[in-house]
Amino acid sequence: MLDTSARLLRLLSLLQSRRDWPGADLAERLGIGHRTVRRDIERLRALGYPVHSTPGVAGGYRLGAGAQLPPLLLDDEEAVAVAVGLRTAAGGTVTGIEETSLRALAKLEQVLPDRLRRRVNTLQTHTVRVNRDGPTVDADVLSRVAAACRDHEQLRFDYTGQNGEPALRKAEPYSLVTKGNRWYLVAWDTDRSDWRTFRADRIRLRTPNGPRFTPREPPAPDLAAWLQHRLAHEMWPIEGRFLLHAPAERVAGRTSGTVEPAGDDRCVLTLRGDDLRLMAVVVAFLDVGFEVLDPPELREHVHALGRRLLSS
Repeated sequence: MLDTSARLLRLLSLLQSRRDWPGADLAERLGIGHRTVRRDIERLRALGYPVHSTPGVAGGYRLGAGAQLPPLLLDDEEAVAVAVGLRTAAGGTVTGIEETSLRALAKLEQVLPDRLRRRVNTLQTHTVRVNRDGPTVDADVLSRVAAACRDHEQLRFDYTGQNGEPALRKAEPYSLVTKGNRWYLVAWDTDRSDWRTFRADRIRLRTPNGPRFTPREPPAPDLAAWLQHRLAHEMWPIEGRFLLHAPAERVAGRTSGTVEPAGDDRCVLTLRGDDLRLMAVVVAFLDVGFEVLDPPELREHVHALGRRLLSS
């Protein structure tokens, strides 16, 4: 049987591993009686751990949140993951947490066993990080936006658009989404009565928040895919469609456009961009016969490209 100190650590580890624990399960895992479990729970409470209990047949114990952060027990994989995450956060895209991350990392590495410290240092030594060259987001903005998403509180903020001019926006926040080194807020714009995306680094929050609201159904089940599609349309406003004289499987993977089958030996290619002339070049390099579907002016660019190639 474990001695009292080792048993308390084991009990704490079990309570942290899942939300609810029946007393009988704890007693079986620790190899002790129900009365000893109750005494050990009281010892943890005396040490500052808020362990809640519910009576009855379906009752048990749950480790709750207290006024202060008690020590956490991490297994090897969890400790390595936290250390790597803190090192990444110290040089990431969220401002205001660099120093805090380094302090937390120093505390963690001080108590890491040698074998785990070597794993973390090896990963750091043999990893090359490209310096961030994009915008950074204030950590306070992210936390306040996330809280508004959680509490269903309307946000009021000044938003700097592509024209560089800030404008007051009111929105019902739904979720934060990360893409690359940027953070986006997906929200229902109350003035435009539509779903919108806002770059978090362009948001300057006003206080206090607006009234609470009833959450709407999200614009799509997969917000990441929805954001990807929306950003593509915002960045590349021109669309060109071609009927290719080749099966879809022959073309797929050779272009960044969308390929849809149109029969056994035909497919439709949709390209997005900001230059119709470049679309003509991209399709020509596929080395398959094709027809321009739309827009009509794309045909002129294809004809002009053909004339230049023939004259050369």
